[in-house]
Amino acid sequence: MNWLEHLTVAPILIPLVAGAFMLLLDGRNRAVAAVINGVATFTLLVVAIMLVALEGGQDAGGHVYLLGNWPAQFGIVLVADRLSVLMLLVTAILGCTTLLFALARWDKAGSYFHPLFQFLLMGLNGAFLTGDIFNLFVFFEVLLAASYGLALHGSGPARVKAGLHYIAINLVAALLFLIGASLIYGTAGTLNMAALATRIAGLPADERLLFEIGVAVLGVAFLVKSAMWPIGFWLPNTYAAAAPPIAAMFSILTKVGIYAVLRLGFLVSSSEDDVSLLFGGNWLMVGGIATILFGMIGIMASQEMAKLAGFSVLVSSGTLLAAIGYGGAAVTGGALFYLVSSTFAIAAFFLLIELVERGRAPADDVLAVTLEAYGLDDPDEADDSGEVGIAIPAIMAILGSAFIACAVLLSGLPPLSGFVAKFAILSALVEPTRGPTESWGAWAVFATILMSGLATLIAMTRAGIRTFWASIDRDLPHVRVVELAPVAILLFLCIALTVQAGWAMRYMRMTAEGLARPGAYIGAVFAAPPAQTEPFKTAPVATTADGGTP
Repeated sequence: MNWLEHLTVAPILIPLVAGAFMLLLDGRNRAVAAVINGVATFTLLVVAIMLVALEGGQDAGGHVYLLGNWPAQFGIVLVADRLSVLMLLVTAILGCTTLLFALARWDKAGSYFHPLFQFLLMGLNGAFLTGDIFNLFVFFEVLLAASYGLALHGSGPARVKAGLHYIAINLVAALLFLIGASLIYGTAGTLNMAALATRIAGLPADERLLFEIGVAVLGVAFLVKSAMWPIGFWLPNTYAAAAPPIAAMFSILTKVGIYAVLRLGFLVSSSEDDVSLLFGGNWLMVGGIATILFGMIGIMASQEMAKLAGFSVLVSSGTLLAAIGYGGAAVTGGALFYLVSSTFAIAAFFLLIELVERGRAPADDVLAVTLEAYGLDDPDEADDSGEVGIAIPAIMAILGSAFIACAVLLSGLPPLSGFVAKFAILSALVEPTRGPTESWGAWAVFATILMSGLATLIAMTRAGIRTFWASIDRDLPHVRVVELAPVAILLFLCIALTVQAGWAMRYMRMTAEGLARPGAYIGAVFAAPPAQTEPFKTAPVATTADGGTP
């Protein structure tokens, strides 16, 4: 077998091996763990780029990898299609940038940051690649277990309180996930996603009802992870209290729920253009609109930039849910473009917030705990010691420019990728091919997305004035170049998305069309043959004259 075919399993094996090896260090050699973490994470980026290059020119079915060499109906199957490799690439980019930021100082605030970071990447990559619901549950639990530790990284009452809420909510979601998967398996007899799509039509009426209940329960678990209103109340406080690189990395976690909705929704839906079987007609769109409105209220009410960023995650999730619930390949393609752009922009904003607010006195116990990690009691001592960084000339101008870029991206103003993404969604919503009923939903989503952009612009402008204009007597923050680099990389990628919007939109549109016609995915899974291996040979068994064994 060609070694390139094993690339599909590499995004799972690399962080698994790296994380397990770092656990053997038991937190005793932080430098070695940092090197292993960095090498593994940047290797994942190379693998993700190779997978995107390989799958970009393939058909919509993608590459199927049979773990254990069992047929797909009986064994564990991994599927690398356009959607999954896109999510792998976004995850790898976030992993590299947030790790680079954390290595400057934040990894020192806890003993097991590096192995937890790798296990988080393993869970994310596995969730995007798996082709069956049971292993989706397994990888969900892996990434959640790692995120529990990372959410508490740095300790402190604020993080502990928010972390406990986060753990409790996700444990309930995990229980719902398990109940839903059990009901599906009890009725359909399989948890393979492709097999489910072929067995739905043959289910008897009574079993189909139970199957739909199981899928609905499973959908609620996905929507908890997607932070849809009213079950997304936990997110802003958790993300605001987390360490900045952790919060930036967590910006991809809600997209795992979005991915699951996309993957399973189109596979088991009764029609090609919606996810009605999962979520009961237009309820997904209505929930997305409600999530946007809730996020808008939170953005306008936020007095802290960390809270503003947390509610921006809700607006991002709500926009994606509303667009997916409305349906159509054109809308879904624009939503995928928005997913990438908003994830990078929010991650850059979380990292930028810490740099911008570094020159202020610690207003809460979170920064105080961080100073404790360096053995410091006074923030002024941190500035004088040189531990945090050096004062770069015109640093506030650099940070202010980055802040403006984040504001433009999050509010969807031209000319950056946030505008391109929203324009793609809005233009697809008002296509004249829709009926009267659909047009009402289209205009509702249209108006809500526009209002969310206006609310974000007002809130970001207010925060920018308060931070960069009103605070004349503030101290200049001490910033390292290695801390500015991740923010610059993420913003540069958003600019690159703008410049290459035509190519990117074609990829997103092909991905959306492949989701709307799942036949290629199903056919690729069932057509994947086990690899030919040499038969297992045993030594001949000696027998006695009467045919028995001695």
